[in-house]
Amino acid sequence: MSIDYSKLINAAAKARENAYAPYSQFKVGAALLCTDGKVFTGCNIEFASYSPTNCAERTALFKAVSEGEREFEAIAIVGNGIISPCGVCRQALFEFGGEKLSVIMAKNDDEYIVKTLGELFPMGFGANSLDAK
Repeated sequence: MSIDYSKLINAAAKARENAYAPYSQFKVGAALLCTDGKVFTGCNIEFASYSPTNCAERTALFKAVSEGEREFEAIAIVGNGIISPCGVCRQALFEFGGEKLSVIMAKNDDEYIVKTLGELFPMGFGANSLDAK
């Protein structure tokens, strides 16, 4: 499947508008592309006690998984500038997307960088790691 970066970035930018970030003002949106073409969006949701805060990437992932999706091709992340997923999000995405998942880190649909999750998260810990001897 060919990935329409612009469409995915614009979906993430739209999701960013719903971000709840009253403390940091750091709003992020994400759009997760399933292998069947469905797109799930998410935004960051923060709390006064930062620990339970949920990133946009995981919000989109959890929405998709809760709807039965398990295979993903790409995720676009839009913030104030070009940002990459945090370590927790990399781990969560690796569980379902593996090292080949395309990660589109964008400011807008003209300014973005595309990397694979494997490039951002080399030697990620996944199901195969549990069998390692």
